[in-house]
Amino acid sequence: MSYQIFAQKWRPQSFQDIIGQKNIVSAISNGLDLGRIHHAWLFSGTRGVGKTTIARLLAKSLNCQKGITSHPCRKCIICQEIEKGLCLDVIEIDGASRTKVEDMRDMLNNISYAPNNSRFKIYLIDEVHMLSRHSFNALLKTLEEPPKHIKFILATTDIEKIPKTIISRCLYFQLQVISEEKILDFLKIILSRESIKADVSALKKIAYHAKGSMRDALNLLEYAINAGNGNITLNNTIDILGLPLEKYSFLLTQSILTINAKKTMFLLNRINNIGVEWEEILTEILRFLHRISIAQHVVLISKKSIEDIYQKHIYAISKNITKKNIQLCYQILLNGKKELPFAPSRKIGVEMTLLRAINTMKIN
Repeated sequence: MSYQIFAQKWRPQSFQDIIGQKNIVSAISNGLDLGRIHHAWLFSGTRGVGKTTIARLLAKSLNCQKGITSHPCRKCIICQEIEKGLCLDVIEIDGASRTKVEDMRDMLNNISYAPNNSRFKIYLIDEVHMLSRHSFNALLKTLEEPPKHIKFILATTDIEKIPKTIISRCLYFQLQVISEEKILDFLKIILSRESIKADVSALKKIAYHAKGSMRDALNLLEYAINAGNGNITLNNTIDILGLPLEKYSFLLTQSILTINAKKTMFLLNRINNIGVEWEEILTEILRFLHRISIAQHVVLISKKSIEDIYQKHIYAISKNITKKNIQLCYQILLNGKKELPFAPSRKIGVEMTLLRAINTMKIN
């Protein structure tokens, strides 16, 4: 039996399974159930948030043999063909590889033909922003008044490159990045069903570094499972993400705020021997600075609210370092992260950024 990657195996097959896009799913479902069927939809958003998945579900809802519905049966031949990518009446086009106006004209020449077995012939154009200006112009008139048996579903990761004339002819939905909490909860569900053991701290790292993309989270999850030989451990996850150990990130944060340049350089040399992605050092310190700043503004109610071994140290630091210095340090590291591509090396960039923070706070 061939292996199926998580991103395919756990792809939602109904609108109810979509994660993190509640308002959009509700609007589309209500429109289908009310019979308010548009002729063109446009979905935008970063990678891995569900654009293509929602587009395919919409195609299934429009062509299900039991009728137009927000709850396609998944049992009829049309639903099954769409799920397998075999439906002749759902034409998926990769905008990145079909950029020429000749490609668009070939597609438009076939629009007059009726669908083979389905209710509608549906054109799903992914990464539509990659089309040329002439391709958009060729599409424009047909997109405004297509034949009754034609529906368009467009998806893009760069809405700024889509002409306003195209956007105005579509029902436009902007998908949001998925929160860390929702990604974490879904990863836990998957691992429970797959009977795979995992360190929750490792899953939190994966959820954070997915940066709102469920597909990226699932790919990182599989990487972590392979690295852990069937289990997910914190150390293996840190290794594959190129992160510094959390203790080093905390000690670096502490040494910078206490204006200890010697200790900072010692810790950086230790980290260098381990091997990490240098940009991630700044990212992890920024995360600790954020937690310290929050601690300065939020009263610790009880010991039960202490989440990990660093939390009590964070509250101790928050009482001894001024709010001004925390914000100053955060701003310097944030700017240093932006400047890393211009440094002679990432290592030098990080070292100079941390020394700049120390010297600036010393003056203040």
